[in-house]
Amino acid sequence: MKFGARRAVAALSVLGLCGCAMHDTIGHAQPAGPVAVFSDDFTGPAGTPPGGPWRFDTGGGGWGNNEVQVYTDDPGNVSLDGAGHLAIVARGDADGSNITSARVTTKGTVEFTSGRAEARIALPAGAGLHPAFWLLGSDVDQVGWPASGEIDVIETLNLADEYHTGVHVPRQGSARGQEISASGPAPFPLAGEFHTYWVEKTPGRIVTGIDDLTLFTVTPADLAPESTWVFDGPVFLLLNVAVGGNWPGPPDLTTPNPSTMLVDWVRVSAL
Repeated sequence: MKFGARRAVAALSVLGLCGCAMHDTIGHAQPAGPVAVFSDDFTGPAGTPPGGPWRFDTGGGGWGNNEVQVYTDDPGNVSLDGAGHLAIVARGDADGSNITSARVTTKGTVEFTSGRAEARIALPAGAGLHPAFWLLGSDVDQVGWPASGEIDVIETLNLADEYHTGVHVPRQGSARGQEISASGPAPFPLAGEFHTYWVEKTPGRIVTGIDDLTLFTVTPADLAPESTWVFDGPVFLLLNVAVGGNWPGPPDLTTPNPSTMLVDWVRVSAL
């Protein structure tokens, strides 16, 4: 899909996932399999903002896990690279201070209830780096976190030699809810190489994976008795590069400056 066409697809994407059905008076069988409802291949001139459905979360300097970056919408932190990628760039001053980065979302534009979201990403690596592709419940502004639920499709820390994937759900008596996750040594290099990270979300079930590998499956049966399954409603997408904080720890003089996450494409399909 070319850059100029993205806005029209994004505008239709929420309607395409509403689950509305057309009556077929002839009685033909409907085709099986996923139906693409949103796609962005980030084609456009270098330095161009991503546009279309993408929105920017700005601010920080203490967000999340006491991270040090401040998120901006500056092209130096988030823009097309001119080679068919979205570049999300964490960068600091020459001495490594005043770190800025970017977090893009489809909140209010592309949201889906049941389907598959996937992104082809080359992740950065270095001390203190924490890139992520994840989802939040669309009601986060109304109910807060973790009541909205969070799905972490992929997160890596520091050298990106391990994968992290999982969910966060609300849990009675806990401000941070319950985390159910999977992690381990990556089966192949993740840093600097493109891989497809995906999540399939259907009623009562979430599955995540890399390329053709399934990494993690969770259902309501996996929750603690005092936790609540909140994943049968709509969610939106987020992509970001966080830096420092409690998890993964601070950057240092070896951390690449700038550090770039490249996103080749993003797709959402109805199942």
